Amino acid sequence: MEITVYNPQKGRLETIAVEFTKDNTTWFESYRSSRDIDRITDFEGGLLITKFGYTHPVWIYDTSTTDTGYSQKRAKQLPRMQV
Repeated sequence: MEITVYNPQKGRLETIAVEFTKDNTTWFESYRSSRDIDRITDFEGGLLITKFGYTHPVWIYDTSTTDTGYSQKRAKQLPRMQV
């Protein structure tokens, strides 16, 4: 599936082809606001972080779901560290 993601390393939106499967994606069911993380996906040596709602996923290079400890809280902090 093709989706548009925000790439903070390049400072722009990009279209990528990605498949969300049980092998590469961790889904989170609990959230309190639309800013909470819906899922994290390993993608081409990086991590796609998708929030609940209608925002674009953020693509963070050189990190993975294991680096976050499969944690919704840790994944939420990563995009802030890229700024």
